[in-house]
Amino acid sequence: METEVTYRLGNGALQRLCGLAEARCCGNLRRFGADTVLVEGGGYEKVWLETQPMGGEMYAKRNLAVGLANQRIFMAHQRADGRLPGSVKLEGGVPVPEYNKLQGFCFPAPALNLYYLCGGDKAYLLRLRDCLAAFDAYLWRTRACRDGVLCSWCVCDTGEDHALRYGDAPFWWEGETPPEGYRSVPMRSMDVTAYSFAARSALADIGVLLADGSAAGWRRGAQAVRERIGAYFWNGERGACFDRGPDATPQTTLCHNTLRLMYWGALTPGQARRFVREHLLNPDEFYTPMPLPSVAANDPLFRNVPANDWSGQPEGLTYQRAIRALENYGFLKEITLLGRKLFAALLGAGGVFPQQFDPFTGAASPTENGDYGPTALALLEYVSRLYGVHIERREVYFGLLGGMPVTYEQRWGRRRYRLESDGAHARIFVNGAPRWGSPCGVRLVTDWDGALLRAEAIDPDGPETAGPGSITDLGGGL
Repeated sequence: METEVTYRLGNGALQRLCGLAEARCCGNLRRFGADTVLVEGGGYEKVWLETQPMGGEMYAKRNLAVGLANQRIFMAHQRADGRLPGSVKLEGGVPVPEYNKLQGFCFPAPALNLYYLCGGDKAYLLRLRDCLAAFDAYLWRTRACRDGVLCSWCVCDTGEDHALRYGDAPFWWEGETPPEGYRSVPMRSMDVTAYSFAARSALADIGVLLADGSAAGWRRGAQAVRERIGAYFWNGERGACFDRGPDATPQTTLCHNTLRLMYWGALTPGQARRFVREHLLNPDEFYTPMPLPSVAANDPLFRNVPANDWSGQPEGLTYQRAIRALENYGFLKEITLLGRKLFAALLGAGGVFPQQFDPFTGAASPTENGDYGPTALALLEYVSRLYGVHIERREVYFGLLGGMPVTYEQRWGRRRYRLESDGAHARIFVNGAPRWGSPCGVRLVTDWDGALLRAEAIDPDGPETAGPGSITDLGGGL
């Protein structure tokens, strides 16, 4: 199946910026063996587990083969013991896996969505099932602490380069036994524990698709991990999660990692609501003029360091992850708020797509070549959510934010999804036929054939809920 995105935005500067972002993404395509993959860019020439499955899924809107290759490259290099490479590099034209860090795990949900986008390849689904089950078993076999959670052994196990809270921890760790003699690690890690939740949740969904009787068991396993995260890492007084050191003493640094747990769906709805309302939208903490610093701006360990450092400055990668994190819990207006902030910062950056931003001025921090892929993809993805089309499993999202004229079309194989808006009212089309009309300020969600499933408010300045009575069926009798 081939995919293609075409659009015309009423804001000419934003239109040109999106064109630059697409060009930067094309510039990050590399031939890895027999496949073309999307590398991270901005000086990062590898395929990283924390970024590129997610990045590949986003790029699948424009090139489905590349999106699929960004999933398969990790499955192809999974070790016999279940460990996935934290990154894959190109050496002499040959892909070489690296197992010296876990490097995040933004993989299960994007990889599963590619199953739907590629038309339901059962062989791919079976391979993904085996991959996730083996990795989950590997984590609990090697990384389990006595407290029933999983440990991080080095800075790059969670991809938080130079984060001060990691103290004296090694940057990488190639061994298969815990490091000894460090004050900061093995660290009881909310992230690594949530890797298991993400794998088990996806395995439960795969079990439903395969009807093999495994879904209920994986669902119970995922729920057990979520409950342990809540009991062990969640601080009810502070409304956020905190890692624990080797002696199980809770850390005090308020970092953005609770938002990461939302990406994996590992929090309860009540916990997510507290973190968003009390911290994410707090201007003294994470809702700075340029939001989403890695560490709360008023925390003693916050540092405004402009070069690859997870001790403070907002990261393009965090903006990329925040979309799914907030969608998982229904915070759609907050996605709009963040998207507008990202648009403004990038419009002022002069065509540069940086890895980081100054949280107080929004200025772009130095990035090699200015082609950092997660930031460029984040821009295009926020546009798709606010003014365009996104396909998520069996649903199609039409973002009708309004405020400017827009036409946006997503071609997906033989299907075409199109929206046309004058900035106040919009119509959506399925395979060229008019299907629904609606005032702007909402997201319409349909099935693949265009049947309306729900309407959701996305305008922060609009009503709290979307009124279904204002939606017009344009396809009656077609």
